Amino acid sequence: MDITTYYIQKEALGGLLHEAGDGSAQLPDFQRDWLWDDNHIKSLLASISFGYPIGAVMMLRAGGETVRFRQRPIEGAGETSRGAERLILDGQQRLTSLFQSLTLEGPVLMRDQRDRKMECWYYIDMQKALDPNADREEAIRSIPADRQIKRFGRDVMEDYSTPEREYGAMLFPLSKVFNARSWRVGFERFWQYEESKIELWNDFDERIIARFEQYQVPVIELGKDTPKEAVCQVFEKVNTGGVSLTVFELLTATFAADDFQLRPDWEERQRRLHSQSILANVSSTDFLQAVTLLATQERRSEAIRNGDEQRAPAVGCKRSDMLRLELSDYLRWADPLMEGFERAARFLHSQHLYDAKFLPYGSQLIPLAAALTMLGREWEPHAAREKIARWYWCGVFGELYGGSTETRFARDLPEILQWVRDSGSEPGTVYDAQFAAERLITLRTRNSAAYKGIYALLLREGARDWMTGEASSVQNYFATTTDIHHVFPQQWCREHGIEPARCDSIVNKTPLTASTNRSIGGRAPSGYLARIPVPEGDLDGYLRTHLVEPAHLRADDFDAFFAARQSALLGAIREAMGKPIASEAIEEADEPPAEYEVVQQDSLVAEDSAV
Repeated sequence: MDITTYYIQKEALGGLLHEAGDGSAQLPDFQRDWLWDDNHIKSLLASISFGYPIGAVMMLRAGGETVRFRQRPIEGAGETSRGAERLILDGQQRLTSLFQSLTLEGPVLMRDQRDRKMECWYYIDMQKALDPNADREEAIRSIPADRQIKRFGRDVMEDYSTPEREYGAMLFPLSKVFNARSWRVGFERFWQYEESKIELWNDFDERIIARFEQYQVPVIELGKDTPKEAVCQVFEKVNTGGVSLTVFELLTATFAADDFQLRPDWEERQRRLHSQSILANVSSTDFLQAVTLLATQERRSEAIRNGDEQRAPAVGCKRSDMLRLELSDYLRWADPLMEGFERAARFLHSQHLYDAKFLPYGSQLIPLAAALTMLGREWEPHAAREKIARWYWCGVFGELYGGSTETRFARDLPEILQWVRDSGSEPGTVYDAQFAAERLITLRTRNSAAYKGIYALLLREGARDWMTGEASSVQNYFATTTDIHHVFPQQWCREHGIEPARCDSIVNKTPLTASTNRSIGGRAPSGYLARIPVPEGDLDGYLRTHLVEPAHLRADDFDAFFAARQSALLGAIREAMGKPIASEAIEEADEPPAEYEVVQQDSLVAEDSAV
């Protein structure tokens, strides 16, 4: 941002609070609610009474074409029909606290030390404030809304409910600090113009009240043509709340300036998306990123069609791209994108992914939903689905969607579209993906995308439940509580010296229903297979759908089982990715001994009982 787009000046505190009161200074609607508590307010008032600095306030000059936010007055100011001349970017908590405590003809709504909402008036003890040995913050007092301090909520210990009681206690109401003349008249009359009290007032007026009246606040003002992304970045760098401002909040305020309420619109879409378990974690940011991908892709395609490829805008969904999203873009793509997410759910179901907790990468849903939105029914033929599936599994097993992925999203969308439409080479995600054979040994918990991917891949391969013989489907997955469990149970592995690294590897795990897992307990495979009431030939067939060789289980031969299943899993991964595994030589990871994991620990049961 060029240095000429902002300037710094000092402004009178009284003038700033007057602007807040009449609505010429308001908040952009992305600002959060006022949150300060009693101690913060007392400290702030004490600082001003000394003339100490309280930090700068940052304003944005309203009326520009680049940034249009919905506005709202600060808490306590009341509604106003006038448009703001300036928007408060930083200093909301301080200005609101000062506005309410120094100008309102009513109690301040704040929070006490226990974070409970309460109403109070702020006073300053005149004698303590003038005592050089007294703590100034202790001189600032908060009195309940009825101006009475009670013991046990009943007996009145102190009462300042009338001006005369204030005068007698020499407690000055800070709400009168910018209009102290009338209170002074009453104070001197109450004390019958006693010389010592007049002197006290004069001293208080000169040393305390004058500091409020003359207090200057540094104000940094951004020009009205400051870009939206600069406003966002500056807000987050200087805002003392420490809470990151989301794109959703900024766009909510921007769209509201055109009378569109983004929040309720999203909440309705969210309910619809979250009704499907596989989409349960789709966030407002995910949705807006996908909308931005679609809008920028459309603009680029249109420019290319018009013969302007060199100057065609890039496809993108970074924060800066999202902040440039127009309401017309959102209205153009929000409804089609809902269908795109629903197509994505159907695609994931076809890959036997049903539950968000086992979704390898939630972020991969963004380019997937965007691509399926633009493809429409073009995604339905078998050849198109096969390409999309290959792209998907390359992303999963290549582990390419962790961390910052916006650049990959922007590459994915046009490349998937071209590939599916047979007018382009394979996407970069397919080209970049590599899966090393050694990686299989290190996959032990569902924190890994590839771990979740193998779980889903086994279901896709047709893994049947050992008790019922049923293959997974979206209809029975949740009814039977399918999860991933050990083939050779942890208890058996401990007893037979199998190291945790291999015992807890994905190679020794498979998807089973809860009831089947309870029948396994901690027994040897030969023991629990004998207890499953299924003919041996059928059961062997069910085991092979899990890429498990039955003979190895019946012989309790862990080493043979492990080697054979490693090879089978690598074959399934190779087929899903459509490309060779990086290394066919499998070596165990050179890692220190690990403890057996607890998260997926098998149920340990007595020989004749079930869990």
